[in-house]
Amino acid sequence: MGYQWKVRRAIMAGTQKKMADNLPSEFDVIVIGTGLPESIIAAACSRSGQRVLHVDSRSYYGGNWASFSFSGLLSWLKEHQENTDIVNECPAWQEKILENEEAIALSRTDKTIQHVEVFCYASQDLHEDVEEAGALQKNHASVTSVNCTEAADSACLPIEDESLRTTSCEILAEQTPSSDPERALEVNDVQVTGEKENHCDDNTCVPSTAEKETSENVPVAEDTAEQPKKNRITYSQIIKEGRRFNIDLVSKLLYSRGLLIDLLIKSNVSRYAEFKNITRILAFREGRVKQVPCSRADVFNSKQLTMVEKRMLMKFLTFCMEYEEHPDEYKAYEEIKFSEYLKTQKLTPNLQYFVLHSMAMTSETGSSTIDGLKATKNFLQCLGRYGNTPFLFPLYGQGELPQCFCRMCAVFGGIYCLRHSVQCLVVDKESGKCKAIIDQYGQRIISKHFLVEDSYLSENTCSHVQYRQISRAVLITDRSVLKTDSDQQISILTVPAEEPGTFAVRVIELCSSTMTCMKGSYLVHLTCTSSKTAREDLEPVVQKLFTPYTETEIENEEIEKPRLLWGLYFNMRDSSDVSRNSYNDLPSNVYVCSGPDCALGNDNAVKQAEALFQQICPNEDFCPPPPNPEDIILDGDNLQPEASESSALPEANSETPKESSNLKNPEEPSK
Repeated sequence: MGYQWKVRRAIMAGTQKKMADNLPSEFDVIVIGTGLPESIIAAACSRSGQRVLHVDSRSYYGGNWASFSFSGLLSWLKEHQENTDIVNECPAWQEKILENEEAIALSRTDKTIQHVEVFCYASQDLHEDVEEAGALQKNHASVTSVNCTEAADSACLPIEDESLRTTSCEILAEQTPSSDPERALEVNDVQVTGEKENHCDDNTCVPSTAEKETSENVPVAEDTAEQPKKNRITYSQIIKEGRRFNIDLVSKLLYSRGLLIDLLIKSNVSRYAEFKNITRILAFREGRVKQVPCSRADVFNSKQLTMVEKRMLMKFLTFCMEYEEHPDEYKAYEEIKFSEYLKTQKLTPNLQYFVLHSMAMTSETGSSTIDGLKATKNFLQCLGRYGNTPFLFPLYGQGELPQCFCRMCAVFGGIYCLRHSVQCLVVDKESGKCKAIIDQYGQRIISKHFLVEDSYLSENTCSHVQYRQISRAVLITDRSVLKTDSDQQISILTVPAEEPGTFAVRVIELCSSTMTCMKGSYLVHLTCTSSKTAREDLEPVVQKLFTPYTETEIENEEIEKPRLLWGLYFNMRDSSDVSRNSYNDLPSNVYVCSGPDCALGNDNAVKQAEALFQQICPNEDFCPPPPNPEDIILDGDNLQPEASESSALPEANSETPKESSNLKNPEEPSK
């Protein structure tokens, strides 16, 4: 398999070289990296008429915003362990630098991921054949831990690298609703079980990060005599069902009135994705997981609160919605923490806990009174727009969002090259501005503006930069942290910090109807700001919420905690607060995009993208809606470039599940 894979890569490299030779030699904007901010900027620039080249040395879209199938994640782990790039370096690019030029070399290795540890707890029958490529083999023992080296060495890369080089365009064609501008967001509230065919338009197809199948939740027919016991999921099953997983590197949700939702609606990019409501907000108190009442109906239907508590909570939440109109009630508390301010209100300790950790989503020492009131108001304003909670989650994972904007860029003429490394930026000594890049094949490509994702900058450029870190864990479990009648719950839970110097841990639990895990399992993401390694930061919370799977527990039906089947810990670089002045000697027309931050929402990425776009195109609208077909002017037999949006987009798949509900912008009247 290894030999065949190397041969295939050699063939692919030859094909890419031919494609690179056909690239234009001049663009208006060159974007290096396909994370969410870079993809938004590329889409905005292309929409405004700029000639855009969007390249990434990786073999998948999204960078640290990507999503992977299970085997794709194991391949990603192997790549990071080997720390080798999948590109051919131009041996003498330095010779192409002229006397009046200097070069800023870019990094050829990704150093944003550290302290990777993989643990497998699920049992595996030695007689079962593991069919899914990328299998992480495991010794026949009830509990086995696998460190990063072992995990990478035993993860075989697929022959066709299916998880990383998929050329289907589910998000671009199959998941695309009708182009009717009144349909703003498609929010799917029912589990999707329909199957779809694979087809896409070659002119607008952007490769998907992970292989997606809308038949994900259709059980595989098996011999009932050989079927495992109830709730028993083996590692072999996870491997075989690996394509039904879409595992995010960064765990986030979309506020229903957040900047990203507004941008998706405004630009009509929302047509390329589907979303589900987060069904419940949870809290962890006194060693137990409880559901937090959010809406007015939830408050009055809650059995956890007394009638007096319900009135207290409704009165306080009403004040939070209008707090700016009553400054006298909080002015005296502006200098203290929000947690202290809550103690001065007529709220029981139970209500204070709910408001602090599950609505404002902050900690005892994390926010001032003003920031806490603002966060609570934002939470309440987002309620009811698309559901009973303020949050949405994109089907198939967060990795869909960068691809949606990449498609918009491609529709308006942007050119995409994956596995395409940039060796250096070429700077003109006289003007001090960047004038070109030199790619892995030694080709010089000229441009006016250059956007570079932070991870591509070399150590010399970043020698004075101080980065924060994000601690991440990804778990596969056999049931929810809070069992209810429905097994299709999507939950968010905040576990407060217990020790000084540590941070609250955000837990997002996804069910199979989000198209991110196999039926009968849950995908759990844990995130916090790092104080130590990811495992040291997050393992105490994992131990509180879950129990490792062991053979002896299979018979015990009374076990309270969900069983932990598989886990991954890693630290990710957070460059969101790095000032441009921290980088060494960057030309004025080179702009830096940061990677993911630790916040729950995506506002930082959107703000960053809009700010950089305004520097490049100061007089242009940021991601305006596409033109109506009636407004397109015909020039002879050819359409103007704007026409490509309506003519190139595939029609909505006729097999889109009938249960899906198309939601337009609630603020827009029906036409």
